[in-house]
Amino acid sequence: MSVIRPVCHNDLAGLMALAAKTGGGLTSLPEDEQTLSERIDRSIKTWRGECPKSQQGYVFVLELPDSGQIAGICAIEVAVGLEEPWYNFRVGSQVHASRQLDVYNHLATLSLSNDHTGVSELCTLFLDPDCRGNKNGQLLSKSRLLFLASFRQHFSSHVVAEMRGVSDRQQESPFWNSVGKHFFSMDFGRADFLSGTGHKAFIAELMPKHPLYVHYLTGEAQDVIGQVHPDTAPARALLESEGFRYRNYIDIFDGGPTLECELAQIRAVRHSRLVSAEIGSPPENAPLCLVASQNYHDFRTLLTPADPRTGHVYLTADRAAHLQADAGDMLRIVTLSPKDSSDDVIN
Repeated sequence: MSVIRPVCHNDLAGLMALAAKTGGGLTSLPEDEQTLSERIDRSIKTWRGECPKSQQGYVFVLELPDSGQIAGICAIEVAVGLEEPWYNFRVGSQVHASRQLDVYNHLATLSLSNDHTGVSELCTLFLDPDCRGNKNGQLLSKSRLLFLASFRQHFSSHVVAEMRGVSDRQQESPFWNSVGKHFFSMDFGRADFLSGTGHKAFIAELMPKHPLYVHYLTGEAQDVIGQVHPDTAPARALLESEGFRYRNYIDIFDGGPTLECELAQIRAVRHSRLVSAEIGSPPENAPLCLVASQNYHDFRTLLTPADPRTGHVYLTADRAAHLQADAGDMLRIVTLSPKDSSDDVIN
């Protein structure tokens, strides 16, 4: 069994171990103890109400209760770009035409953008490769959606998620080699690390302010625009199953897509409902569901078979203990798989 809970200071060693397994490319989980410690501290202060909106961010971990291992991390930034600029490229186009010559050229462009300033962001999703089974990846990714559903007053009405773009084991990125390398005069790994540790001023200082023509890039770079790293493909599919879509915004470093959705239109938000906890055996042949406590300061989520159409959810004593739930407590529930969702829109 796995449970999602808020990060705490004692998780630092576990997060460092996770960061060592990312292989680079996950800028928000750098293998840097000071950065991760500060991230934990900022998350705790967010829950305590001690951070201004521009600094608020929630970090959750996936814990294996039997061993205490921290096997995954996920996070939500409340409002990106209010303090540190949040850049991406907008994929657009320009038309060059001559009536006299009967020439019409429709050319794709990349323009530096701050269009998502102030929106909430799903970020820092990583699961230990040794624990990628038992639906842990889905639990880790989708648990954040129930937190959004329960405490939506803390977030923007629009939610985005940056997906890791294409790079190889040597941290070589075709997109970076064709674009960023020429402006930043450093390798992809160095720029990625600086951005992940909060040093982002160089982006505005060095990136071109004018649009870039896509056809000037190498064929390899053009091919990876809006594409994800193979390891990130399952995460993209999960978010797309919840209603997120790519709308022509990409990461300035590796060209990975930014997915976005209105908070109210996210499947887990629309179809989740509040039910009463009961201690007992789950019904037979019931679909697997995400079940979350409604304790803001100690939010917890796990998976259990349940019938989401009823007004209650039966939990074994073990699961109830991990949720810190007693009989009669209100819990939020939604089916893990969209195909098991009701067509009804429920709060």
